[in-house]
Amino acid sequence: MKPQLQRNDIFIWIAVATVVLLLLPFTAMQLTAEVNWSGADFILMAGLIFGSASGFVLLARRIPAAKRLWLALAVAVVFLYCWAELAVGIFFNLGS
Repeated sequence: MKPQLQRNDIFIWIAVATVVLLLLPFTAMQLTAEVNWSGADFILMAGLIFGSASGFVLLARRIPAAKRLWLALAVAVVFLYCWAELAVGIFFNLGS
């Protein structure tokens, strides 16, 4: 049996996790007016989550296991920066 990172069905699990994570703001939108996402917000966040996780898997397949923690930290930092930039605009006015 192959390790989990080497199996291609991991991308299905990433897609499922992406949908589950996006159910949180969708549910919050039903309960409160404080959360107001458009369809574009959901698509953009889905791409960001799925792209980050898939990018980590593809890169982790190519590097030794000892360096995967550093890769995970780098992907997490880039993800959080992009999220913050799109939300409020840290350096550029891309956010709200």
